[in-house]
Amino acid sequence: MFGLGISEALILLAIVVLMFGGKKLPQLGKSMGQAITGFKKGLNESPEEESKDKIEDTTKKNT
Repeated sequence: MFGLGISEALILLAIVVLMFGGKKLPQLGKSMGQAITGFKKGLNESPEEESKDKIEDTTKKNT
């Protein structure tokens, strides 16, 4: 895990909990998951799919 030991990971987790609070952690995790999913999807898309998406977006904006 990025060269971190268990103690370092626990310290980072404690800092995150202190910064964001326990109530916002699920929302933060969900946002991070969506961002990672979107990033992976963008990496896997071919250039043809990207151009199709741009054409569809332009068509929707013009109507």
